[in-house]
Amino acid sequence: MSRYITSSAIRGAHGVVEQAEKLYKETLKALGPDKEVAFPNTTYYLPVIYTLTGHKVQKIADLAKPLELAKSLLAPVPDEHLWVPYLGEALDAGAATLFAEEIIEGIRFAKGEQPEAKNGFKFNGPIDDVQMRAWGIQMVDGRMPGFAAVIGAAKNNEIAVKIVRELQSKGQLVFFSGTTNGISIVDQLLESGVDLGYDTFTVPFGSDTISTVYGLGYASRAAVSFGGVTPGDFRKILLYNKFRCFAFALVLGPIDDLKWATGAGAINYGFPAICDTVVPNVLPTGITKYEHVVSMPFDDIPGKDDMERAERLVQRCIEVRGIKIKVAKVKIPVAFGPAFEGEVVRRDNLRIEFGGKGGMCFELLRMKDKDEVEDGKITLVGPDIKTFDVGAKVPLAIIVDVAGRKMQEDFEPVLERQFHHFTNNAEGFQHQGQRDITWIRIHKNAVDKGFKLSDIGEIIRTCLVNDFGAIVDKVQVTLYTEPEKVKELIEKARVIYNERNVRIAGLTDDAVDTFYSCSLCQSFAPNHICVINPERVGLCGAYNWLDCRASFEIKPSGPNQPVAKGQIVDAEKGEWAGVNKFAYEHSNMAIDRFTLYSVMDAPMTTCGCCECIMVVIPEANGFMIVSRDDYGMTPSGMAFTSMMSTAGGGQQTPGMMGHGKYFLLSKRFISAEGGLKRVVWMSKNLKEELGEELKEACANIGEPDLIDKIADGTVATTVEELLPYLEEKKHPALTMDPVM
Repeated sequence: MSRYITSSAIRGAHGVVEQAEKLYKETLKALGPDKEVAFPNTTYYLPVIYTLTGHKVQKIADLAKPLELAKSLLAPVPDEHLWVPYLGEALDAGAATLFAEEIIEGIRFAKGEQPEAKNGFKFNGPIDDVQMRAWGIQMVDGRMPGFAAVIGAAKNNEIAVKIVRELQSKGQLVFFSGTTNGISIVDQLLESGVDLGYDTFTVPFGSDTISTVYGLGYASRAAVSFGGVTPGDFRKILLYNKFRCFAFALVLGPIDDLKWATGAGAINYGFPAICDTVVPNVLPTGITKYEHVVSMPFDDIPGKDDMERAERLVQRCIEVRGIKIKVAKVKIPVAFGPAFEGEVVRRDNLRIEFGGKGGMCFELLRMKDKDEVEDGKITLVGPDIKTFDVGAKVPLAIIVDVAGRKMQEDFEPVLERQFHHFTNNAEGFQHQGQRDITWIRIHKNAVDKGFKLSDIGEIIRTCLVNDFGAIVDKVQVTLYTEPEKVKELIEKARVIYNERNVRIAGLTDDAVDTFYSCSLCQSFAPNHICVINPERVGLCGAYNWLDCRASFEIKPSGPNQPVAKGQIVDAEKGEWAGVNKFAYEHSNMAIDRFTLYSVMDAPMTTCGCCECIMVVIPEANGFMIVSRDDYGMTPSGMAFTSMMSTAGGGQQTPGMMGHGKYFLLSKRFISAEGGLKRVVWMSKNLKEELGEELKEACANIGEPDLIDKIADGTVATTVEELLPYLEEKKHPALTMDPVM
């Protein structure tokens, strides 16, 4: 290995550690030892320090220990002209750099200097816990196959946009930090009109290199949250990220000592660096899966123009990290990839919308005989987008007819629900809702690039064939914008929706002999296994029993396997011999029994993707339900993320269990403990979201006023506040048999 890199990294580490020490001493004197130090909306303290050392930084005085550790890791700066056969000193310097950078950022927050604002733009700073978990399911099911930390600035704005669009089209989550000659790639993207933020998987951490540490903090938290790694077990943190968290650094422009030092810290996680300038290559494998440092001088990359060179640069990054990309080749005039899922089209950028408040838009998938479907035919009945005024609200019907030898009527709603994910992958396209409450908005830029309504059909057709080719042989799409025709068709569609509701509602656990598993999250939580039955959705909320059955039909070797119920062991708690056997064999023999209707006795394991978590409140003789979107404190004394640290990572924790939000509406919801009558506290946003459905479920158990008796964060965040409220409301849990 070149001594140049080692000496640069160690020299950079010395510089940033000295900066951290000076800032610490100044702040200790100015603000005092008890001044709070915290990143907002996260319960992982300063996450790199916490996860690698187990040390909790909560105030200025707590920074002394990691600062001394950073200093102890520093070797003398060596002669850069010598060659050494190992990375040890550089890696230690990298760890010291990350500790120092996190100390600096923690102090900046304590001083009110973060998140950073520059030229009217507010940088993101660290990723909050709720957003980290919201991305969890996309991490484990492959829609988000990797992470890219882009440091510096591109050769020009056009190249910057091309690099980011290429990363997005390959499903990468993209982080931005650092500058090149005072210019950040964030500056380049904003000047080019690119929308940045969580919605587009593009996170601008800050304008300096130090803010890169937020990306390593994200990776550290993923290991603890999804992998069940104990904070302080640095070896498992690093191995987890090497093999499960597919990240890399793309360094644009000249590299100074601090960038080398920060890069050495990233290599500790198994994350390689690809540089668009001339630097020494570090090609032998070891810490990273493949090469450690790869030099690809931009102007020397083969290609007919800068756009092709940018494309090849990104492709090389993907290869070096060993990321497997699965992206449908959709022939439309805008970029297409998972990075655009969640993109918001705001009013100022709106070209046209369909549905929404006061509008009419629906989508329907129908199974047909093969002779009734002309494969690849996409028809628009009525005017196209450019016919309408800018910002117009227009009726739209999307009818998709499919045929296939293995297609079944029960698969119709399963495939239909995929339209949301398919279409949201298009740049400038926003899709919400389903069935007859679909709401679509299209960006002006997308239409300017040539996007037409027929492109919606092209997206759906291509993705159905690519993702569901085992059951779908032919696809035909017809779109309607004529108001009277849409009105006529929506009434016919509602008849079909109702028939489906009746069919699905009739499915019960007793009516089937087979449940289904979901092992998607084992890529992050190796011992976790979901068992999904007709009356209980998966804990991520994304898969129900019919979805899993369809998935097994599509891919028999996939993550959704049939689970034979076998002999009943305990009907009240929902325990079957076959389920226990499957759980034992597919949890690395960590779990020997499951009960599907109980939270107190052998509940299902929990991973980081759950929509909600349930925790027993012994004093109230009931349970609290916390939504992953709830940032606040709860009567258990823990926020959502703290609960996940206790129960997540594939653990089985009696009295605490992750679950999907719609499980609350099931008759089997913790029926062994008394069901909804046991719920004494619930996140306010969850009560509002489920609304009328939750009221109906309460009425069905003879407690029509129960929802008003359940406390939330507006009335109680402690047990002391909770109990008087429950007594005043005469909550039924107070008179039920003891839960413990």
